Amino acid sequence: MSTTAPPTTTHPWSADPYATALRTGTGPLYLRRSDGWLLPLEVERWCGVPDPADLSALRRCEGPVLDVGCGPGRLARALATSGTYALGIDVNEAAVAHASGRGAHALHRSVFDSLPYEGSWRTGLLLDGNIGISGDASALLARLACLVEPGGLLLVETATVEVDERVLVRFDDGRGGCGTPFPWARVGPRALQAHARAADWSAVEQWTASGRAFTALRRT
Repeated sequence: MSTTAPPTTTHPWSADPYATALRTGTGPLYLRRSDGWLLPLEVERWCGVPDPADLSALRRCEGPVLDVGCGPGRLARALATSGTYALGIDVNEAAVAHASGRGAHALHRSVFDSLPYEGSWRTGLLLDGNIGISGDASALLARLACLVEPGGLLLVETATVEVDERVLVRFDDGRGGCGTPFPWARVGPRALQAHARAADWSAVEQWTASGRAFTALRRT
C-alpha cells in the first residue's frame, strides 16, 4: 500500500494569503482554479468554535483522535476540553501557533511525515475539505490507514455534490493577492467510497448537517 504523497517542493499552506487570513481570523479567502473558478474558504468559522455540524462529527469520535489539517485548532481543542485526547497536525506554522495558543495539542507536520503513535490512533479527522490534501485522495486515505488502528474510524467531510477531481489551485484573497499553485482534490460521497475501498476502508455511515456532508469510514 502506497503512502507517498505526490512530490512537492513547498508548502503553499504556509504562504500568504492563507497565513495572513489565519493570523487575522478573517477572510475573504478563496481557492482559485486556473479557469477562474473560486471556492470560498470559511476562515471565520475555522477560527471560531465548533458549530452544530462540527459537533455532529465530534460526537462520533473515539479517542485518541488525530486531526489532520487542524488549522487554528477548534476541533482538537473542543475534543481536549471534553476529555478526549486529540493531536492536531498542520503544515502551516501560523495555524499551529494559533491552535497551541488556544490550548490544543498541535504539531507543525505534514500527514505524510513521521508522526507520533502511528497505527495507534482510534479516530482520524479529515474535515473542512481536508480530503483534498495532496491532490490525491487515494494516497491520503492509504496514509491514514497506516496511522489509524485496525477497526478504527475516519470521519471525512466531502463535497456536497458528486465530484471527483484533482486540480491545481492557488489561494486568492479577493483583493489581488495570490499564492503559488498547488495540487488539491474535491471528492463527493460516492467517489470517497470508491477511493476508500481501495485503501482498506469501509463506509459505515453518511449524514448531513448544516448543509455539509460527512462520511464515517472504518478501517477493515
